[in-house]
Amino acid sequence: MSTSNEWQPKTKLGKLVKNGEITSIHEIFQQSLKISEEQIIDTLVSNLEDEVININLVQRQTDAGEKSRFKACVAVGNKNGLVGIGEAKTKEIGPAIRKAISAAKLNLAPVRRGCGSWECSCNDPHSIPFKVRGKTGNCEIVAKPAPKGLGLASGNVGKIVFELAGITDIWTKTRGETRTTANYAKATFDCLKSTYKVNTPRDWGR
Repeated sequence: MSTSNEWQPKTKLGKLVKNGEITSIHEIFQQSLKISEEQIIDTLVSNLEDEVININLVQRQTDAGEKSRFKACVAVGNKNGLVGIGEAKTKEIGPAIRKAISAAKLNLAPVRRGCGSWECSCNDPHSIPFKVRGKTGNCEIVAKPAPKGLGLASGNVGKIVFELAGITDIWTKTRGETRTTANYAKATFDCLKSTYKVNTPRDWGR
């Protein structure tokens, strides 16, 4: 991968970031700008972690015979309010994972954290501020604020996404086919993205 010094931006947003005119990822989110270059994320977010959620062997029958590819689903996040999910499919596992990480970076989204549980009034951003819902395919997840110390009341796939987003306490309820790992991860991601669809009183003055 090219370093930031070797990066030659191809988009207007990329040029603004490289020239130092945009210095925060949140400026991009606030203006609803589309991120088309992975280096934008690498420049503005230096502490991203990634986690492979699932790898499947996908086989397709063609006139030339049977073709097999590996499909990877990866989550990335900074454990401080940013998380993304990406998928990619290639002939080898390594390239599939790397492409999925790149896709997850381009799909990075902010998560509004808070302390919305009536059982807790610490005001620390350890949970979410209100109930949200997310759905992908036939997998649906409902997440509710939880008091500090409860932990992540979620399946293992959901826990990965919540942890990368920086959430340590949450209640969840799922419906549908949660055994489809990629859909479960994407439904959890969709759920967290929903936290930015509503402004809380704390955001009114911004």
